[in-house]
Amino acid sequence: MSDKRSVLILLADDDVDDREMARDALVESRLKNEMRFVEHGVELLEYLCHRGKYAVPSSAPRPGLILLDLNMPKMDGREALCEIRRNPDLRRIPVIIMTTSQAEEDIARSYDLGANSFIKKPINFVALVEVMRSLGRYWFEIVELPE
Repeated sequence: MSDKRSVLILLADDDVDDREMARDALVESRLKNEMRFVEHGVELLEYLCHRGKYAVPSSAPRPGLILLDLNMPKMDGREALCEIRRNPDLRRIPVIIMTTSQAEEDIARSYDLGANSFIKKPINFVALVEVMRSLGRYWFEIVELPE
């Protein structure tokens, strides 16, 4: 993979174990992308809009891809996705829902709100590594992302 495609991945997930497993899976999948983490939708929007502890833009570089859990405290993934898609400065960032939910209503609503993909969160490390590899191939080697 070329450095040109080495974009920042921002993961919004309230579960510390899931965040650590995602970081390890990224390394294991040999993607060269940097991954940053936020714990809930409010923090995600603070990061994206450079508010609060992310007020200095260099502390929160623009992600090229957002991995978003649906079930989080303070502001869930559905609400955060809606806010991202309403904001003209953010709406082009690809958002992939990665959650434990398999409910058809969550899948349909996520796409209705503008999600680019919906992935059931893998429950084991080997499966998560394969998901990361697949995401890397698709989002960083095949498709063209906006600057």
